[in-house]
Amino acid sequence: MKNGIHPENYRLVVFKDMSNDEMFLCKSTADTRDTIEYEGQEYPLIKMEISSTSHPFYTGKVKLVDTAGRVDKFMSKYKKFSK
Repeated sequence: MKNGIHPENYRLVVFKDMSNDEMFLCKSTADTRDTIEYEGQEYPLIKMEISSTSHPFYTGKVKLVDTAGRVDKFMSKYKKFSK
């Protein structure tokens, strides 16, 4: 690898999913002021709103949209325009 082309702040960082308090350790160059103790050592902390442990696509907990109610509402509203 060439010297001087990689970021200087590439380090281990803890990513924390704030919706379920799940944490994992990974390398990153993201800037942060927060720190956290993880597995006996202190690391910089990146807070996330959602991750693979809480996203509906990965968890299988998909919210169903009530499309039938919307269609019925539309049909009743514009019934007078039908031929």
